[in-house]
This record gives sequence, C-alpha cells and structure tokens, in this order.
Amino acid sequence: MFHAYPAASWTETPKHAFSSSLSPDEFKALFRGHPGGVAVITADAGEGPVALTATSVVSVSAEPPLLIFSISTLSSASAVLSRAETVVVHLLDAHDVGLAQLGATPGIDRFAQAHSWSRLSTGEPVFDEARAWVRCAVIDRMDAGTSTVIAAHALESHFTRDVAPGEPGDALVYHNRSWHRLGEHSRLEV
Repeated sequence: MFHAYPAASWTETPKHAFSSSLSPDEFKALFRGHPGGVAVITADAGEGPVALTATSVVSVSAEPPLLIFSISTLSSASAVLSRAETVVVHLLDAHDVGLAQLGATPGIDRFAQAHSWSRLSTGEPVFDEARAWVRCAVIDRMDAGTSTVIAAHALESHFTRDVAPGEPGDALVYHNRSWHRLGEHSRLEV
C-alpha cells in the first residue's frame, strides 16, 4: 500500500549562497525552446474533480514504475492535488489537443461535458478518449519554489491509441507557446 507523504521543501535557505540567479523572464525564455510532452492530470480528493494540463510529466523508473510531475501552487487544481492520494495522468497525442486546451484554460468547468469523462471503479475522474492514461498512487510531494513536485507510483494503465515501438506516433508537444504534432514528417534520420 502506498501513502501520500508530507511535502519536502526546496524553498528552504540553501546551504550555499549564489552570487547570481536567472530572472524569471530569462528562465522562461530558456525553456520556451525546450519542447515538452503534454499530459492532463486529474484527481478528486472528495470535493469534486479537478484537471490541469502539464508538460512536466517524466518517467523516473520502470522498476518500480514511478513518474513525477510538477504543478504550480497558483493553479486552481493545486489544493486538491496537494491532498489527493491518487491521480490519473493522461498522456496525450495530437488528437487530444482539445483536451490539452481544456486543461490549460483557467476559470472554466473542465468537467461540464459529462459525455467526455467518467470515473474509474476506484473513483478517479478519467477522460475516456485520451491516447493513454495511468492511474497512480501519490507517494511523495516536495515544495519547489512556486510549484509542487509530485512523485507517483503507476498502478493501472489504459491505451485508446497505442504507439508501436520505433513508430513516430502522433505525439503532442508544447513548444514556444504553441502546440505541435510529432510524426513521420518530424523524424530525423541520423
């Protein structure tokens, strides 16, 4: 059995003082040129479902199956995600750009379209047509600046559209403030 743990912190006073640091604008400019895969994360800690779009999902280990992602503490979903014991991470492809936009749009009810989502038998909200999803148990949280890094253990997965090994698929990435499709046209032969 996995349990959520209290958050660790990277916001405490560092052991070493740094003479300089990148400004927020410099840091954002740096990462605008670094594309990220797109995911939507859902959870429900008992007060109703939440969802958000993230480009920070990273696989950490295959044995045990672990992943991490970060969420902004300013996100409307952060309070629920800080308490949820389980989450569903939806890994998107270009067919899911509407879902990515839904999770990224502030101030809307992301679950208003009842036909587009359901609940797993364990209670978590899931968007039914996403390329793939993985249900995870939250095993750790760590405060990091204005974000929280969440570590999760993969428990169950589902594929609506799989990608065969070595095939380009139809991946959705976020790069320089816009959505992009990876496919055969973007494969480099090296």
